[in-house]
Amino acid sequence: MKSLISISDYSKKDISEVLEMAAYFEKNPNQNILAGKVVASLFFEPSTRTRLSFESAVNKLGGKIIGFTDASSSSVKKGESLNDTIKTIANYSDLIVMRHHLEGSARYASEVSKVPVINAGDGANQHPTQTLLDLYSIIKTQGSLQDLNICLVGDLKYGRTVHSLLMALSDYNPTFNFISHSFLKIPNEYKNFLTKKGIKYFEHEDFTDVMKYADIVYMTRVQKERFSDPMDYEKTKNTYVLKNSMLEDTKENLKILHPLPRVNEIAPEVDKNPKAYYFEQAENGVYTRQAIIAKIFGLKTINN
Repeated sequence: MKSLISISDYSKKDISEVLEMAAYFEKNPNQNILAGKVVASLFFEPSTRTRLSFESAVNKLGGKIIGFTDASSSSVKKGESLNDTIKTIANYSDLIVMRHHLEGSARYASEVSKVPVINAGDGANQHPTQTLLDLYSIIKTQGSLQDLNICLVGDLKYGRTVHSLLMALSDYNPTFNFISHSFLKIPNEYKNFLTKKGIKYFEHEDFTDVMKYADIVYMTRVQKERFSDPMDYEKTKNTYVLKNSMLEDTKENLKILHPLPRVNEIAPEVDKNPKAYYFEQAENGVYTRQAIIAKIFGLKTINN
């Protein structure tokens, strides 16, 4: 009954267990192991894939979903505090899945809730369930998480998916290439984290020939909602657009990932390229989130 707030809450062994269970659920998605369980889905920020994949995961496992998709339809609009909201909803549910715009909100919720909390994204901080589905996507396409060359492109400053992913991959001896505008460089705290762990990383402001060596290119959206100055957003929003021509001399095993939604950072022509994997990646979210929920409840699947 342990909350999942940061990817650092899971050990390497925990991650391996989730990935193994995700593979099982991909083959056996419909089960009844959540019968009698209620999961509260609290999305204070908009979401499509994360919210719906969690709902799909719960439904496929025989559980029930309650909650809201817009804070304006809850008592938050009346001025209710996060503390009161969480304590109240914990009375109605066995698990809370929460997305919130404030960094640290999920950790706070887990401290005041009497039921486990899953962080579905807290501001620009962490998004651990996205990281686990990303890891599942990587291991499915590469056969291993070990010794990979990873290009992370776009919004590396506010991109919570990037922050969680590099932390998780740091246990597998990767080489990172960070490609971003100076406004959106990876924060120093994450560079210091990699340095302390002896992980190699390189920073670039342009698409260069580093993509020729990549096993994974992880594209991200420049997030308008994270910018306090609209002019800064306008200066950077179209800086990095991945096109088919840029993939011609890349490795055969290369896969393009993106946490979605996409705006214009991947040209539509890339969708038909066999190296594009972002829609399959989104599908993997259902199986991975089934695994996370089952792990939190300590539930056994029908075959174990």
